Amino acid sequence: MAEKSRNILLVVSAPSGAGKTTLCQQLLDANPGLTRAVTCTTRKPREGEVDGKDYYFLDAETFLRKVQSGDFIEHATVHNNSYGTLKSEIIGRLESGKDVLLNIDVQGEAAIREKAMADPVLGPALVTLFLVTPTLAELEKRLRKRDLDSEEVIINRLRAARIEIQSWSNFDYLIVSQSIEEDLRRAQIILEAEKMRTTRTGNPLDSA
Repeated sequence: MAEKSRNILLVVSAPSGAGKTTLCQQLLDANPGLTRAVTCTTRKPREGEVDGKDYYFLDAETFLRKVQSGDFIEHATVHNNSYGTLKSEIIGRLESGKDVLLNIDVQGEAAIREKAMADPVLGPALVTLFLVTPTLAELEKRLRKRDLDSEEVIINRLRAARIEIQSWSNFDYLIVSQSIEEDLRRAQIILEAEKMRTTRTGNPLDSA
């Protein structure tokens, strides 16, 4: 019998407002075998967000306790809020034979990439994807269109985006956002190609 395929940890990052949340949801809808890793945050829930589904919403004290206990595989402070990914959300799902999708910022991606270099589970599984708008003007347009942030927050997000975009070459793949449909098509190609890597498949003759 062929060796069991190794599962994928697909990490998607992008500047705030570029469309990564939409892309991730589209990928989940299109791939029943893909499961989303839920991250923790100290920010307040936005309208319609559900604890345990969109994020684990924690107070600052609880978040700090988890940091001190070593529960996070990565954590960072972004836009004055703390974010972190629980080890159990990643390692546990991969070891149970699931493909995992993780939507995090570039700081979190860098931390996971560093850990993956020496981790026997993360290393073979990790695939990183960076989504970016064609221009900063387009990013600003999207930030204003979603009407979630104050003028000050938008300015800060655009300032942060200039720095985050410089990390594009650290990722395995780059998608310059066009439309929801086109972004999904390109991401789906990446996911399917990664599933066919010989490092994730057994010798086909073993099952003959």
